[in-house]
Amino acid sequence: MADKLASVFADRAPLHDAEGSFPFENFDDLSAAGYLKLTVPKAFGGDEASVYEMVLAQERLARGDGSTALAVGWHIGMLLQLRLSDAWPKPLFEQLCRDIVEQGVVINELASEPATGSPSRGGRPQTTATRAEGGWIIQGRKTFSTLSPILKIFTVTAAIEGCDRPGLFLIRRGPGVRIEETWNTLGMRATGSHDVILDHVFVPDDEVIRGADAAEKSAPVPTEAALLHIPACYLGIAYAARSFAIDFACRHQPNSTTVPIAELPNVKRQIAQMEVDWITARSYLYQVADRWDREVGQRAALKPELGLAKYMATNAAIRIVDQAMRIVGGLSLSRKLPLERMYRDVRAGLHNPPMDDIVLNNLADRAIHEMRGD
Repeated sequence: MADKLASVFADRAPLHDAEGSFPFENFDDLSAAGYLKLTVPKAFGGDEASVYEMVLAQERLARGDGSTALAVGWHIGMLLQLRLSDAWPKPLFEQLCRDIVEQGVVINELASEPATGSPSRGGRPQTTATRAEGGWIIQGRKTFSTLSPILKIFTVTAAIEGCDRPGLFLIRRGPGVRIEETWNTLGMRATGSHDVILDHVFVPDDEVIRGADAAEKSAPVPTEAALLHIPACYLGIAYAARSFAIDFACRHQPNSTTVPIAELPNVKRQIAQMEVDWITARSYLYQVADRWDREVGQRAALKPELGLAKYMATNAAIRIVDQAMRIVGGLSLSRKLPLERMYRDVRAGLHNPPMDDIVLNNLADRAIHEMRGD
């Protein structure tokens, strides 16, 4: 399914990238194919995909269009996270799942803000939630709001006076919700990650996911593996660039050579360098996904490995696309070819969570603690 969708999306990707437009038709196709219900529990009509299956599907989809894969990844990743954590009230979660299966609804959590940067850094939201009769009033602005053109429902984090931990609220698109089209970026131009303005939006009490009286779980259920849709996406883009470059090298024969450039020792070495990065990063990503699925009791301990999989994949993807452009040469800069778009798109991986410095710090801390016997 993902392969078939990717081949269609690849034809549309150049125009959406050039325009910075949202691929509405891609999401119609994703809905019709059943991709949106990939990680929804089987009890509610979904496929209940494992982490390994999600990673495989996302990598294949990204070979056609990175923007679409990353955007839908936040949706299916969030559903996987909710399935694992059981964090939502059961009636709300069941209704969400049925809306996805029956109506093709998509969802995302909007947490980034202008003043806080990445929510993984722990900044307190400037978006506020104020008590009102029967519910809460939400006021604020969210940035990097991927999928915003088609979000009918979404969740937002908001600060609650007197509470250290932000609240989490389900928002339905309607009065007080406005999209400001701010997304005009170097890469991933078709994700629709505009700003969402919340102007006195009312949320009833029964649609509060985490309110002022929410207690911190003593042992939260590990859900970090849901973010593996991110490295899967960037490895998919890298594979597409690698394949384009190798195919080009097999066919391209300048009049200064007697064979296609794929036969030249320098080009062979460049192809081999792409293969080393590709095989190493991909093998590690799938190994970690498989371990997470199978080793249920060890999931919390796998957090550093999950971060390392993302670190390896995103940095390898950048090197692979760079090497692909070196093989193709000056032609790779042309917008008639897909490489320059892929080159721009893979850069975005550095700015998706977890960030490189956090991953490296976690690995160092673990090594130090192991040596000390902590």
